[in-house]
Amino acid sequence: MNRQRLATATAILGLLGSLTTSAWAGGPAPGRQDPPAPVTRVPAAPGTATALSGYAIRSTAEVSDPAAAVSSPGYPATGWHRAGPRSTVLAALLADGVYADPFHSTNQQKIPKADFRVPWWYRSDFTVSDTSARTYLDFSGVVSAADVYVDGKRVATTKDVTGAYTHHELDVTSLVRRGTNTVAFRIRPNDPSKDLTMGWIDWLQPPPDENMGIVRDVVVRRGGPVALRDAHVVTKLDVPSLASADLTVRARARNDSGAPVTATVSGGIGATTFSRPVSLAAHETKTVTFTPSDVPGLHLTSPKVWWPAGMGGQPLYDLHLTASVSGTPSDTAHETFGVRDVRAPLNSDGARRYRVNGRALLIKGGGWSPDEFLRWDRRYVEDRLRYALDLGLNTIRLEGHLEPDEFFDLADRYGILTLPGWECCDKWEGQVNGDEPGDRWTAADYPVAKASMAAEAARLRDHPSVVSFLIGSDFAPDATIEKNYLDALKAADWNTPVVAAASDNASPRLGSSGMKMTGPYDWIPPGYWYAKREGGATGFNSETSAGPDIPTLDTLHRMMTPAELDTLWKDPSAKQYHRSPSSTFGTLKLYDDALAGRYGAPTGLSDYVRKAQLAQYENVRAQFEAYGRNATDAAKPSTGVVYWMFNSGWTSLHWQLTDRYLDQGGAYFGARKANEPLHVQYSYDDRSVVVVDNRHTAASGLTVGAALFNPDGSQKYGKTVAGVTVKGDGAHARALTLPSSVSGLATTYLLRLTLTDGSGKEVSRNVYWLSTKPDTLDWAHTDWYYTPTTSYADLKGLASMARVPVSATASTVTSHGTSTTTVTLRNTGSGRTPSLLTDVHLVDAKGRPVLPVRWSDNEVSLWPGESVTLTARCRTADLHGSAPRLRISGWNTPEHTVPAA
Repeated sequence: MNRQRLATATAILGLLGSLTTSAWAGGPAPGRQDPPAPVTRVPAAPGTATALSGYAIRSTAEVSDPAAAVSSPGYPATGWHRAGPRSTVLAALLADGVYADPFHSTNQQKIPKADFRVPWWYRSDFTVSDTSARTYLDFSGVVSAADVYVDGKRVATTKDVTGAYTHHELDVTSLVRRGTNTVAFRIRPNDPSKDLTMGWIDWLQPPPDENMGIVRDVVVRRGGPVALRDAHVVTKLDVPSLASADLTVRARARNDSGAPVTATVSGGIGATTFSRPVSLAAHETKTVTFTPSDVPGLHLTSPKVWWPAGMGGQPLYDLHLTASVSGTPSDTAHETFGVRDVRAPLNSDGARRYRVNGRALLIKGGGWSPDEFLRWDRRYVEDRLRYALDLGLNTIRLEGHLEPDEFFDLADRYGILTLPGWECCDKWEGQVNGDEPGDRWTAADYPVAKASMAAEAARLRDHPSVVSFLIGSDFAPDATIEKNYLDALKAADWNTPVVAAASDNASPRLGSSGMKMTGPYDWIPPGYWYAKREGGATGFNSETSAGPDIPTLDTLHRMMTPAELDTLWKDPSAKQYHRSPSSTFGTLKLYDDALAGRYGAPTGLSDYVRKAQLAQYENVRAQFEAYGRNATDAAKPSTGVVYWMFNSGWTSLHWQLTDRYLDQGGAYFGARKANEPLHVQYSYDDRSVVVVDNRHTAASGLTVGAALFNPDGSQKYGKTVAGVTVKGDGAHARALTLPSSVSGLATTYLLRLTLTDGSGKEVSRNVYWLSTKPDTLDWAHTDWYYTPTTSYADLKGLASMARVPVSATASTVTSHGTSTTTVTLRNTGSGRTPSLLTDVHLVDAKGRPVLPVRWSDNEVSLWPGESVTLTARCRTADLHGSAPRLRISGWNTPEHTVPAA
C-alpha cells in the first residue's frame, strides 16, 4: 500500500500466513483449564510427514524451570494454555476464553500488550515406536524467531530460526527415543519494523501480540538413509498452439548416512514412469533430473492445459517419486502441478500486460487479508474465494501474509490467479524506503531475506494459480537485495514473471515494474476512474479504491456499541477505531462529507447506511467498469486493477468488498454488476453507452436500450440500437452516446440500460443515478491517497422518490446439503416510480442473515409491473434448523419479510 508521504505512519505489527484450528472468538468460558495438548503419534513408514497436533503454551515470565526441563518428556505443563497446530499466542488465548471478542467495539484495546513483550514457550509431545528410521523436524512460519529443543537438548537458536518465511529441517534422529518425545520452541516477540516477518500496516488495528507464534505446521518426517527433497516439475507449454508440453522433473537425493549408498529414484506422472540409479557418497546430495529427451512420455501431446476461471478448465497433474535402497523404500515425494504458460511483457506505454496460454487478459483482482490473528479456517477461505469468482474477479493479490499451502491448492482448483509478494512499510523495505517505517538492514538480514525467497519459491512454483512474485511493494529492492532474490528464484526453477515492485519503480536487473500505485485510497467520485491519469483506468493499478466500505446494518450491530453507532452517523470528524490506526485514515470525514454533499445529510443510522450502500455500489461499479471499458483501447489501455481490498481481517469500515461475516452490500453487488460476462454500461467521461464482452466468444445480434427518467418515474429520453456486435476477450463496442442535455430532465435523474440478445432475452440491466451537476475534481491538489472534490454532484433528488411496494413469492429446495431459494420480485406500485436498488437478504427465523450466500443477482431496480426471478444458494447447515425467510428492502421500498420455505 502506497504510504510514501504518510509521515505519521506506524509500522503496524503483524505476521505470516493465517492459521489456527481454534474457534474464531469466544471459546471456553474464562478460567476454564484445557487439558494438555494431545500427543502426536508418528508412524515409522519412510516418506511419512506428520504434523504436530497442537501445543501447550505459556509465557516465559510464568515459567521459571530451565529449558532442558521444559523440553523434556514428562514435564508437568500444568496451568498452560492449549494451542492448535498453527496458532499465534493471542489466537490460543482467545480460544481459551481469556479475552472478550476482539472484533467487537474496542475490546482489543483492553488486551495488555506487556504480556507479549517476553518470549513464550510452545511445547508438544510426539511418540515413535521405531527408532531405526531417521527423524526430522520440518517447519516454517515461526514468528519471529525461536530457540528449538528436542528432549531437553537445544537443536537450533534464534540466530538459526528467524523470519516468518524461512524453511528449516532439523535432523533429530540421534535424540529421538522410543516412546514419548518432546519438541519445544521458545518464541521471541515479533516486531515487523525490526524482523522479516509480517505487519498490518494501515489495514486494521494491530493485534497486541503482533502475531507471535507458530503459524504453519511443524512436521515430523521419517525416512531411510536417502531423503528426497525439493521435488518439482518445470513445464514448458507450446504457445500459441497448446498442442504439446515438455515436463522436466527434478528432485534432490540426499544421503544422510555415514556410508556410500546407491539409491534408485523412480516415479511417475499419470501413465508415464521413470527410474534411475543414483550413487551417493556419505552425506552427499545430488539433483536427479528426468527430461523428455530420456523419458519420451514427459513430452505431452494434447496436454490438459490449466486456465484461469472463465477461460477454460483447471486440470491438474500429480507427480509421485520414491527413493529406494536395496529395494526398500527410503523416502517418497508427491507434488501436484498444472500445465500453463504465463508471460507479462510491458506494452508500448510501459504497463505490464499479462497473458496466460497466449491469451491476454485484464487482471481484475482484490487485495487479500487473512484473519487478524492468522487463524486458518479452510471453509472460511474457500467461501471467500467463491465470492471472488462470484464477483467476476480473476486474481487475488497477497502483499505479504502469504497463506499456507491449502490456500494455493484452492486457488488452483477454482482457477483464481494469485500475485504474492513482499510487503511495504516495515523491515522488508527498510533498506530502500528512505525515512518510511522499517529498520535498515544489517548484515544478518540479507541471508534471512534470501532464504525466505528460496523457501517461498520452492513452495509456490508448482501452483498454476501463481502467476508472478512481486519482490517489492511500494519500493523496488536495491541491486544486492534484488540479486539475492533472483538467485534464489533461479535456483528454485521459478518460471513465471518476477516483478520489481507493485509501484511505478524499477530495479537494476528487472527494470520497470510496469505497475502503478497512484491511489486513490480514500473517497473520490465515480467519474474519477475514467480519467487516464493518477489512479484512473490506464495501465496496471496494483491497489486502489475509493476507501471506506461501510458494511450492512446487520454487521454494524455485531461490531459496534449503540453509542459508537450513534457517533458513526453523527460525527464525520470522530476517530473510528474500526477504520485504521493511521492518522490519514483515522476518520470518515472525506467520505461522510461526500455522502452528505451528494445525497443529503443522514437523518439517522439506517439512513446513513442506506445512502452508504448506494454510494458504494456506484463507486465500485465505476472503478471496474472504467478499467473494463479501457482494456482494449489502442492508446494507454488498462491492463490490471486490484481493488484495495477484497476483504478485511477483522470488523472494518473500509477497504472491503465483503465484510468479516461475509455479508454483501453495495460494494459487493456493484463489483458483481460491473464484471458480469456480457455487460452494458455507461461512461461518466463521454456519456457513451458500451457493451463489454468478458467472455472468449464474440456476441452479435444484440440490442441496447437506454432511457432517462426523473425521480418521479417520468421518462424524458429513450433510444434503442439493434444489431450490436462485440468481440470477446474483454473487447467493447459503443452502441450510442447520450445527449449532453435533455429537455425537462431533473437535476437528479435515472438512467436505465438494457441489453437483449437475438432472442429478445434480457442479458444485462444496469441502472445509474446521475446529476446534471457533475462532481468537480481538483486534480492539481492530488495527494497520494485521493484527489480533492471541490463540488459534488447533486443526487439529493433521490430522496423525493415515492415509496414503491415490491411483492415477493419464494420457495426453497434442499439437496445434498445445499439449500436453493428462488424468489420472484415484482414492482406492484400503481404509479410510474421504479424501485431503486431493491435488496434481498436471506435470513433465519430471528431475522439474522444466513451467510455465506450466493445470489444469481441482487440489488435490482424494477419499473412498475416488472418482475425478476432470483436464486440464492447457501449451506443447509447454516440455516441452523430454521425455516428460511427473505427480507426485502431498497432505496424507496419499505422493508418487509416473507417466508421462503
